[in-house]
Amino acid sequence: MDIKVSNTANLPSRFGNFKVKSYKENGCKEHLVIYKEPLADIPPVRVHSECLTGDAIGSLKCDCRDQLEFALDYIEKHNGMVIYLRQEGRNIGLFNKINAYSLQDKGLDTIEANHQLGFRADERNYEMVEFILHDFGIKKIKLITNNPDKIKSVSDVEIVNRIPIKIEPNVYNKDYLNVKKDKMGHML
Repeated sequence: MDIKVSNTANLPSRFGNFKVKSYKENGCKEHLVIYKEPLADIPPVRVHSECLTGDAIGSLKCDCRDQLEFALDYIEKHNGMVIYLRQEGRNIGLFNKINAYSLQDKGLDTIEANHQLGFRADERNYEMVEFILHDFGIKKIKLITNNPDKIKSVSDVEIVNRIPIKIEPNVYNKDYLNVKKDKMGHML
């Protein structure tokens, strides 16, 4: 993997004062690390995949923004890190994600919509996570997640414990969260 690493910069935010660093993968995807110094000896780490509609626009169809905000608040208080991966729409891209939304509007669930478009239920990969953790010299983490695939994907670093994210469902994301739980094994 050809990866370029940016300098570190300050990022004051409504969640606290953080440091940021970017990782450019194979000349294209640019990922972001947001962290609170000094990092805890065993830092809490959230691996978060990009969700433009949720993270930036506040879509109620998913729980992405709520998870991101929970994680930013948590890392501020516990000196941790958010690894923000550019994997929009479970890595099918924004264009395909919107097409999947259209299929969901017609009654398909998120997995069925992805399959209809020719994708697996989840196309994400987490190779970059281990590279970033190694770059920071991190050997043990507390993983902030409900996703069993994220737990399995981090194999070179010891996961000391899992920090669950509890989000109250709303009328728009209730079925989406049930699919994550019942079909994808998320620990909700």
